[in-house]
Amino acid sequence: MCLAIPALIKSIDGVEAEAEIGGISRRISLQLTPEARVGDYAIVHTGYAISIMDQEEAEETLKILREMASLAEEPG
Repeated sequence: MCLAIPALIKSIDGVEAEAEIGGISRRISLQLTPEARVGDYAIVHTGYAISIMDQEEAEETLKILREMASLAEEPG
């Protein structure tokens, strides 16, 4: 199964960006999303931003992913 997750773009240097994913900073490629800007949320898969999403949708997606993770940690 593949998973793409929202990441907040913090800075851009050419076709690469520094993005925050779950509190962790990562370098991602913007080759597929040249329209990306600092402050945008990008859907990231295998280190590539594959699309840009609005902040509300990104925050809701991240909330659901956190809830799923907490359920997986519960015993039983």
